[in-house]
Amino acid sequence: MQLYFRLMRIFIFLLVQFSAFGQTFSQFKTDSLLVTIFRNDTSSALQKIIQHPEIYRVQLIYTQIDRDVNNQPRFKNYYFHVNRDFYFYPASTVKLPLSLLSLEKLHRIQQHGINKFTRIQYDSSYSGQQPLYRDSTSETGYPSIAQFIRKAFLISDNDAYNRMYEFVGQQEINRRLFEMGYTDMRIVRQFMPLTEEGNRHTNQVRFLDSSGKMIWLQPAAFNPDSFRFPVSARIGKAWLDSRDSLINEAKDFTRHNRIPLEDLQQILQSALFPNSMPSQKRFNLDTGDYSFVKKFLSQYPSETPYPKYDTSVFYDSYVKYYFQKGARNIPGYIRVFNKVGWAYGFLTDVSYIADFKNQAEFMLTATVYANEDGVLNDNIYEYETVALPFLYRAGQDIYQYDLHRNREFKPDLKSFIIPYERRDPADKRPSVKDVDN
Repeated sequence: MQLYFRLMRIFIFLLVQFSAFGQTFSQFKTDSLLVTIFRNDTSSALQKIIQHPEIYRVQLIYTQIDRDVNNQPRFKNYYFHVNRDFYFYPASTVKLPLSLLSLEKLHRIQQHGINKFTRIQYDSSYSGQQPLYRDSTSETGYPSIAQFIRKAFLISDNDAYNRMYEFVGQQEINRRLFEMGYTDMRIVRQFMPLTEEGNRHTNQVRFLDSSGKMIWLQPAAFNPDSFRFPVSARIGKAWLDSRDSLINEAKDFTRHNRIPLEDLQQILQSALFPNSMPSQKRFNLDTGDYSFVKKFLSQYPSETPYPKYDTSVFYDSYVKYYFQKGARNIPGYIRVFNKVGWAYGFLTDVSYIADFKNQAEFMLTATVYANEDGVLNDNIYEYETVALPFLYRAGQDIYQYDLHRNREFKPDLKSFIIPYERRDPADKRPSVKDVDN
C-alpha cells in the first residue's frame, strides 16, 4: 500500500510538471497549403519569421469561406504553427469578447429601460479605481456601452475596455466564457495598474435617463472565484518593473489575460456569422447588436463624428494590419472587419476580409512577437520593422491566393455592405489625437 501511494505521489508530481510546461510537449499544427503559399514569397519580411516560428512565436489561421447555392457559408481552417498552449499576450483583442459580453448583459437588464445607448456613470468603489461621469467624445456628453464599443473597435481605446470589464464584472466574464466552451480563456486584468486583488473588484455603476435621473444601480462587486492557470507562460530574458528596475528573468504571464488563437478566430466568426457556430458558442445578441458590432469592426475613424478622431494620427488602416504597409487608405471595394492588439512586442490581428468588387471573402487570424533584445516593458520592440511588415506580407499573400482560388459559387456579400457615418465638414470641434491605446 505504501508503494502504491508513493507511486501515486510521483504520478501527480509528473502530471503537475507536464501541465506547467504544457507548451513544450503539446503539438503545433501546420498545414501544407500555408507552407506552399509562404514558400512562394521570398521577401525577407516574411521569410525571416516563417523560418524561425519559435523565435517570433508566430501563429496563423487562414479560414476559407465557401458558399453553397443558397449563399450559406462553410468554413475551413488552415493552420501555421498553431498551438493552444503556446502563449501570446492577447493585448487589446480581449476587447472583442468584452464588447459582446457587454451587449449580452444589457439584454438581461433591459426591463429597466436600458440599452447600449443609455447614459452610464461609474463611481470609485475600491482602491485604484477611477470614477467616470462625462464623456466629451460622445454626442450626448455622457458615456454609454455603445460609445465604449465604438472607441474599442475604432482605435482600440483602453479606458473603453476597462469600463466594459467593470460593467460585466470579472466573475461573469469568465463564468460566461467557460459556459460557452472557452475553457482555456482567461480575462482577469484591466489595462490599468491594479493588483490581482484589485482586478477582482469592480465599480458601482449607475444608468441614467435623458434627464439625468438614475434608473438602475449596479452595486460594486467582488469575484471570489478561484482561477486555474494550467500552462506556464514565461516570455523573454528580462523585464522592467513599475519602477523601471531591470529584473533579469523571464516575465511571467501565467496569470495574465489569455486567449488561444483558435478561440479568438471563433469569437469573431460568431460575431459576424452567428448561425455558423454551435448554439453554445453564440452570444445572446439581437439583430441590432450584430449590425452595430459589424459596423464598428469595419468603420474607419475618418467616417466617425463621435468620437471625432484626428485622421492624421488615426488613419483608415490604423488598426488594419494586413493592409497597412505603405498605404493609409484601403481600396474602397475592400472592408476589413477586425480587432487588433499590440503590447509587450506581440502584434495580433483577427480579421474577416470582404472584397466586394471581386466577390471574395476569407478570415485571417495571426500573432507575431518582435522583441529582439528579449527585454519586456522597455518599449523597445520591432513593431514597425519586423511585426507589421510580416503581417502585411502574410495578409497580402493569403489575400492573393484566396482571390484567385476556385469557388463553386460566388458569395453574395450584400449583408456586409454597410451605410457608414459621415463627418460634417463644418464641424469645428477639436479632434481627438491623444488616446491611451
